[in-house]
Amino acid sequence: MNILLVEDDLDLGNGVRIALLDQGMSVVWVRRFDDAQRALANDGCDLVLLDLGLPDGDGLNLLAHLRREKHGPPVLILTARDRLADRIRGLDSGADDYLVKPFALAELLSRVRALARRSFGFEGDTLEVRGLSIHEPTMRVTVEGCVAELSRSEFQLLSILLKRADRVLTRRILEERVLSRGSVIESNSLEVHISNIRRKIGGGYIRTVRGVGYVIDKIALPTTGHAGSLP
Repeated sequence: MNILLVEDDLDLGNGVRIALLDQGMSVVWVRRFDDAQRALANDGCDLVLLDLGLPDGDGLNLLAHLRREKHGPPVLILTARDRLADRIRGLDSGADDYLVKPFALAELLSRVRALARRSFGFEGDTLEVRGLSIHEPTMRVTVEGCVAELSRSEFQLLSILLKRADRVLTRRILEERVLSRGSVIESNSLEVHISNIRRKIGGGYIRTVRGVGYVIDKIALPTTGHAGSLP
């Protein structure tokens, strides 16, 4: 799960970042309004953890911008504003949840998991599209009930594609979110990973949109030529 953390407090931000990383999540942490806008423009996050009191703007304005977008990610507000009126305003502005500082990290992680289940169609911790199923906590992948063994990076690629089923993800997003962690990306690394995943789960799930990226369709589309790709 790819999370955008918008928090200007160094100690709190670092503590939240480490807690999320320990849960196997990918975290982009920014501390300013402008940086958050740029990160969101990349369209690669699954959830936003949003502080309201940013040094260069109000987080509610960022939330308003997100809610004007058709496919904006879920937003969990993290703030010291604890009045009832503040909570109502945050939720009415489009936040999916509201957590007042100081908070326990265990509660934050529980709320993050709950938002993931609601937003991405999880039943428990499992996501399924057309008989292809993933269970994130155990990295278990099954196809029509049969287990497919994927590497960590292959699982992460498949996971982000499943979570955003019916949406084309660009090469840049997939490379930055999965393949760029601490290593140089080979020019054909993404294609190699996609080819390996197709070999393990079957060619009818991941569709290539030539010149753009890849998508998993919730409803199978008729194809010609190479299985799983556009002609």
